Parts: sequence; C-alpha cells; structure tokens
Amino acid sequence: MTRARGDAAAPAESFTEEHFVNLYLAKDDPWDNATKWSDRRKYAITAASLPREHYRRAYEPGCAVGELTRLLAPRCDSLLAVDCVDAAVEQASAAVASFPHVEIARALLPAELPTGTFDLIVIGDLLYYLSAADLTALLDGLLARLEPGGDIAAVHFRDRGGAGNYDGFNVHETLIARPGLEHVVHHSDDWFVLDILTAAR
Repeated sequence: MTRARGDAAAPAESFTEEHFVNLYLAKDDPWDNATKWSDRRKYAITAASLPREHYRRAYEPGCAVGELTRLLAPRCDSLLAVDCVDAAVEQASAAVASFPHVEIARALLPAELPTGTFDLIVIGDLLYYLSAADLTALLDGLLARLEPGGDIAAVHFRDRGGAGNYDGFNVHETLIARPGLEHVVHHSDDWFVLDILTAAR
C-alpha cells in the first residue's frame, strides 16, 4: 500500500502497558513472531542488512519474544533487549539462553531508557504504538545514546489498516527526518519497511 505524508497521525495516547500484558495473557506469542514466515523473513532481512559484521554494544527496545534478538546476538559483544511485559521477557530470555552476553530486561519506554551508549540500536514494530510526544521522547533518547558512526535500524509492519493507518511508513519518515543521520539502507515490500541510518562521526 502506498503512503503519503500527512495521511495518518500518531495515536492520541500511547498504547498502555496493560494493553500488551493482556495480549500475552490471551496468547503466549501474540503476533506469532516465532512461527509466521513473514516475520521470520523480516528478521532475517533485518539482520542481513546491518552494515557491519560485528558490533560492540547493541540495544533492542521492544524485543517481544526474542526472535530478532536471537539473530542479533552472534553479531554483538554485548546486547541489551527490553520489553514492558514480564511474559515477553521470560520468553526472550529462553530464546537467547545460550548467549551469556545478552541481557533481557523489563523496561517501559520512553520512561526507562538505559544508561550508556550503543553502536547499534534496533527497533522492531514498536514506534507506531507511541503518541507523538512519546515518539519524540523515545527518538530523542535513542539518538542521544547512539554513538558517532553507530547504526540505528528500524523495521515495522507496513500496512496496519485497522490500527488507524499509522504504520511503518509514517514512523520511519519521522526517524529519517532527524538531522545528523546518513540513510544507508532502505527496504520496502508488501509486508514491512526497513531503514538503517548511521550517525555522523
């Protein structure tokens, strides 16, 4: 589906923690990340598109059940992945149990951003759940933690239809518009949109 600027707006309020908790109460893997071919393909393309073979310290906000986390783990010396739902944290921890350098933690964003800096930040299917103010706050916080020359990757479902039409196209446009970033990778198809940007040195 083709999107144009201005045809959608961020939700008036961010989706609540309770909303996501209830999704996991209803189903262990609410979006079928571990079994759906479109998601497995999306994560594989994301990992393959990262410009560098290896990263020193990576951060993945909104890791869900850890399917993308598991692909990122061998590429990093250290990886912090977070989610706001305990059930997701438990499943993600199990998914990366063989990688001792990966930490899975509970965090509610944008309020609970980590300390320190990262040379890789990967955001998957998270940004369109945020209000405009929270989206701005999260992007501000992420970019403040992105090291010079570091990469930030965003990958989101492209057409969310019934969710107010605010989708990957819209949130990626917001990220791409930020100054000080070089746009190095773009992929778009019927399922998802992927953009990777590198911070100026």
